[in-house]
Amino acid sequence: MEEQFKKELNYINNSRIKKSLIIMINKLPDYFFEVPASSTGKYHPDFSLGENGLLRHTKAAVRIAYELFNDSSLNNFTSDEKDLILFSLVLHDGLKSGKTKSEYTLFEHPILMSNYIKECQDELELSKEEIEFVCKCIETHMGPWTKNYKGEEVLTAPKDKYQRFVHMCDYLASRKFLDIKFDNNEIVY
Repeated sequence: MEEQFKKELNYINNSRIKKSLIIMINKLPDYFFEVPASSTGKYHPDFSLGENGLLRHTKAAVRIAYELFNDSSLNNFTSDEKDLILFSLVLHDGLKSGKTKSEYTLFEHPILMSNYIKECQDELELSKEEIEFVCKCIETHMGPWTKNYKGEEVLTAPKDKYQRFVHMCDYLASRKFLDIKFDNNEIVY
């Protein structure tokens, strides 16, 4: 399924990180490429609803990061840090409905995806530190929304600039007032 992310993979410069991301993309459940970004339709803009909506939401979050990377006054990330942020954004909702598709979004999906990456780490060409970097960015991508519907603290809020950046890109991609144009699941420039 890596062909679904051809453009986004080309944003990544480090061949090790790119190869590792391809491995993980190909391990995503089929539903990831089919379902809407929001199971209820309440929390995402029109472009991310309906068939392939989660894929389009993910592409929007990645594109927002890519555009922000091009403005050096907004970040001082190294090339590898940028690549790892993109890796995190491509996979942040990878198990949004679990390994096996549930009817609704699983609140703990950031932890599920992080654990899945750790389970697969022997297949990846990432260092222990790089694995930790992407897992922490994914685990914290929900920002301040850390409590489940029972009011239990399940997730962790972002703590560093990388985690906050990933959250910001995901957050912006989910804002209903932003309208990103797509043609055949690709962002129209």
